Amino acid sequence: MQKIPATVITGFLGAGKTTLIRNLLQNAGGRRIALVINEFGDLGVDGDILKGCGVETCREEDVVELTNGCICCTVADDFIPTMEKLLERSDRLDHIVIETSGLALPQPLVAAFNWPEVKARVTVDGVVTVIDAAAVAAGRFADDEEKVRAAREADESLDHDNPLEELFEDQIRAADLLVLNKADLVDAQTLAGVRAKVEAEAGRRLAVVSSENGRLPADVLLGLGAGTEDLIAGRRSHHEIHHADGHEHDHDDFESFVVEGGECASVEALTEGLRTIVAAHDILRLKGFAAIRGKPMRLVVQAVGGRIETYFDRPFAPGETRGTRLVAIGLHDAMDRGEAAIREAVAALALPARAAAE
Repeated sequence: MQKIPATVITGFLGAGKTTLIRNLLQNAGGRRIALVINEFGDLGVDGDILKGCGVETCREEDVVELTNGCICCTVADDFIPTMEKLLERSDRLDHIVIETSGLALPQPLVAAFNWPEVKARVTVDGVVTVIDAAAVAAGRFADDEEKVRAAREADESLDHDNPLEELFEDQIRAADLLVLNKADLVDAQTLAGVRAKVEAEAGRRLAVVSSENGRLPADVLLGLGAGTEDLIAGRRSHHEIHHADGHEHDHDDFESFVVEGGECASVEALTEGLRTIVAAHDILRLKGFAAIRGKPMRLVVQAVGGRIETYFDRPFAPGETRGTRLVAIGLHDAMDRGEAAIREAVAALALPARAAAE
């Protein structure tokens, strides 16, 4: 039996992975695609967005969510059972797409495709790494990475390694295809500089394409035929190098939690309020949903540092609570110190109950 191809889509926080997948599903050309989504945080934002994209390839039964953990650390408990369940379906899949967490190490996940239970029936068609071209052009992975780095360097009790840079490098090293997303936010010369930088990080020749809002033809992303599970041993991550020296792998450098609030007065007021909160607490990523007074549709919120994107995706369902629910992700020390203040600040963005009702 011919193996089912699987594409692993990885990339740093806010690079545009979910948008790229949404566009892929809407232009799948009749392919039956299943999604495995591995999010960092308890609120399944990405899966909820993809289930609501309104086309046949976004059916709820085609989306599997694994939240609040890193799939690379739970291969036996989460990944293998999930793959076996997909392979047992009566309607044979044409393709499997796995969206990793923005904090995930792609190498161990790809290596898991060599487990006997999976290798006989699935092959890694390719690893697609999505890069935020505008952020890389600005020399950062967080909105104010220098501020974060300076604060950590000043505290001798902290580990001064830069986990953001290591993750970025690991995701590039694992790639078969690099997507320079948000290319419309930089000029041609700057984009060429970003391309040179990521190619140097890869340390080998690989395909690089640019995109705006994750818009790429399905035939560009699928059908690479790389068989990456047989190649990944030569693309070792920082984790694998350190682990060989006896170091343990964990994600204690990062923290996430869900914050909630009520209905907001306007998109502009919410955006400005969140921008202030992000800057005050060194939040790397905010994503989730909000309700806006007078608007029958749910607002999707995606924030990377000071850059905040919003759009209305679907009407609120009957009986669905109108309010704000966001996942905040950041470095552990900043999140631990600021959690109470962040919760209070998000709650303060809501209208008073009477005003919201009106």
